[in-house]
Amino acid sequence: MTATQTAGVEAPQAAARVTPAAAGVRMRRRPALVAVSVALVVLGALLSVWTYSSLGSAQPVVGVRQDVARGSVISASDLEVVRVGVDPALATVPADGLEALVGQRAAVDLQAGQLMVPPGVTQDVAPHKGMSVVGLALAPGQLPSQPLWVGDRVRVVSTPGQQGDVVAQDVRVFTASVVQVDAADVSGRISVSVEVAEQQAPELAARSASGKVALVVDAREG
Repeated sequence: MTATQTAGVEAPQAAARVTPAAAGVRMRRRPALVAVSVALVVLGALLSVWTYSSLGSAQPVVGVRQDVARGSVISASDLEVVRVGVDPALATVPADGLEALVGQRAAVDLQAGQLMVPPGVTQDVAPHKGMSVVGLALAPGQLPSQPLWVGDRVRVVSTPGQQGDVVAQDVRVFTASVVQVDAADVSGRISVSVEVAEQQAPELAARSASGKVALVVDAREG
């Protein structure tokens, strides 16, 4: 037998020696692969059931699309309809109640992403009978640094003395309540609308125009 023939005979023997080992490895791997496949199938089934259940119990309700400060008038763009699974114990506003919310005032600060609840709005509109609303443009230093809330009881102090001097007889104090607070403009001024007695409104408006007024926040308790 030639060298070439010998090599031709031995090649199958070499292959025969390798094949059982390789087959053993493949056989050992198959149970693990089967177990993983079964686990994935079960997980997929569970996810499908959970998704179906969630979608089946989801209800269209009114949500808040963008932040609304307490006391601000709610517009249609502030709200949206979302589908969520709602706990029956939670009082939400159904989708068909969205239009009824537009034009009302936020009774509390509304945060984007939250669901609307009936106590979140109020129909109380200022000014009340015998009262007027006056706008104040206040720079930093003319009002406290703490946030103002709608409903805060405040005093507007006016001291329009000559050359900035405070003259005792010129000091005027107006009792008021906050009805709206706007975000600061580019100059840092904050527009605050306050409700005052009707007969005091003209004088407060005139003194506010001078820019020499300051806002004092009184106790929020009691």
